[in-house]
Amino acid sequence: MKKPGSATIKDVAEATGVHASTVSRALSPATRHMVRPEIVQRVEEAARHLGYYRNALASSLRTKRSFTVGVVIPDITNPVFPPILRGIEDVLGAANFTAIIANTDNSAERQETVVNRMKGRHIDGLILATVARNDPIVPQCVQDGLPVVAVNRGLDNDDVSSVVTDDARGVRLAVDHLASLGHRRIAHVAGPQDLSTGYIRYRAFLDAMRAKDLDLDEGLIAFCKSFSEAEGRRVCKGLLNKRVLNTRSGFSAIVAANDLLALGCYDALAEHGLRCPQDVSVTGFNDMPYVDKLTPPLTTVRIQHYEIGVQAAQLLLKQIENPASPRMSIKLAPEIKVRGSTAPAADVLHGGHGSKDCLPVGC
Repeated sequence: MKKPGSATIKDVAEATGVHASTVSRALSPATRHMVRPEIVQRVEEAARHLGYYRNALASSLRTKRSFTVGVVIPDITNPVFPPILRGIEDVLGAANFTAIIANTDNSAERQETVVNRMKGRHIDGLILATVARNDPIVPQCVQDGLPVVAVNRGLDNDDVSSVVTDDARGVRLAVDHLASLGHRRIAHVAGPQDLSTGYIRYRAFLDAMRAKDLDLDEGLIAFCKSFSEAEGRRVCKGLLNKRVLNTRSGFSAIVAANDLLALGCYDALAEHGLRCPQDVSVTGFNDMPYVDKLTPPLTTVRIQHYEIGVQAAQLLLKQIENPASPRMSIKLAPEIKVRGSTAPAADVLHGGHGSKDCLPVGC
């Protein structure tokens, strides 16, 4: 009796009545298409029965391909990323690739370490959800000839393909929704400006406010150091403290740059004895799982999480197959999901006409 996992390719060949080279081709994702489907099925069944496992490392040394892809995400606890990862893995799995997933905790140093380790494992490509707008890791990968696709966050240059949400359109949807409810003085809890998601959403907020002829007050814009609930709470508390000291700094609504920041705004409002949405309306961005279960349910901009992952993996596989293929930047359309965290501005509820002065309840 052989020990489990000690079967050889010769054993599989003898069990199926084909040559060992045919077994090798049938079990390799790169050459499987060269073997008749019924033989591939027979070989796979025999391999499973005998406990034979293809030596992927030895195969990669011969073929110069490992059939593995590195996927680097900034925060594995952020509910935004599991559906994106699912889309990536569904596409990679169908193509007989395996994803190696790593978390950086939003650390540039850890990102560099993780990527270098993945390169050492001879990955065939890299999907990065961690890039900054001018991230040095990207040109390093390009110089090494490693196919790269940026996902969720983009870069300021077009050296690599990317799949992102149309962030500017999403923020416009949020501002337009609040304007339709009579809000004129709207605060913005902005994301980090070294990330495309923070910078583009901030610039879009300015443009959307001007386009609606709303009361754009730079004093009602505050920047977070990270996309986290704690930062949203800290920054929102600063805006509320400013409102207490100066009644001209009042606002009746907040556009948060993502859902985690919006959750921080919920915390800050509660600590100040303010109600959402009766006193201050709040919008988020991303439509994370379960934000519809909050109290109140969060009005937010929904992004196509799963589709982002699908298209990122498809782009990467094309580049792996043909390194000369053109780089593409794909923007997926968002939509606004209106829920209980937004309501008409207080003066509208009281029969007013959207005065440009500080709103009575939100101030």
